[in-house]
Amino acid sequence: MSDANKSIHEFDFKLICEYFSNLERQGPGSPEATLKALSFIDNLANDSKIADLGCGTGGQTMVLARHAPGHITGIDLFADFIDIFNANSCKWNLQDRVSGIVGSMDNLPFQREELDLIWSEGAIYNIGFERGLKQWHGFLKRGGFIAVSEASWFTRERPAEIDAFWKDAYPEIDVISRKVEQMEKAGYIPVATFVLPENCWLANFYTPQISAQKKFLKKHAGNTAAEELVKNQRHEAHLYDKYKDFYGYVFYVGKKI
Repeated sequence: MSDANKSIHEFDFKLICEYFSNLERQGPGSPEATLKALSFIDNLANDSKIADLGCGTGGQTMVLARHAPGHITGIDLFADFIDIFNANSCKWNLQDRVSGIVGSMDNLPFQREELDLIWSEGAIYNIGFERGLKQWHGFLKRGGFIAVSEASWFTRERPAEIDAFWKDAYPEIDVISRKVEQMEKAGYIPVATFVLPENCWLANFYTPQISAQKKFLKKHAGNTAAEELVKNQRHEAHLYDKYKDFYGYVFYVGKKI
């Protein structure tokens, strides 16, 4: 595997955390996409319990909290992300309803059937789409919702370069119909699926990285790992620009049966 094709997980956690801490979003998305997914969810009240798994610094969580009732717990492995998350919660005066804790999405601190909504934007791949849907199912109340965004193929055939890149980075990537089938098998009614538009990748994720990369490289001048991390992200952005007709993020919204 060339350096340009390294998986993000092969880099030092501290470097990854520092790099993505400088971005408002740690993955593709937008407030509009968050709100569109939220529009399909109709079970929330002031006493509802919501979990945002793999929340990062909480860009999407704060949007969710400003437009939905209930108490939200954000969970992420990175303590630095959670520090920023909780600072953002205070900035928006949401600290009474929104709190972030350090934790793992495969060891959740909730009771069985405690949650009304599980949210996860661009993060379920860390545990695997199918495994995550099955494992998180038990934490949702009957009639509760799950809303996740996931890298998916738009076509059954695609160029070898992008096929190889994604199969190496995330072997579980699949076509939308297969993901919907997995959601059904995990015990959910598929309520909605929609493709995130290009601006979720370009304007909201890759473009903000350009200035962040310059600062990051200046700070870590001569650090080979830092240079490789930036090279990796630039390569990923290049591939998206070249092959965006074949893949992207898709929001999947399901209701527990």
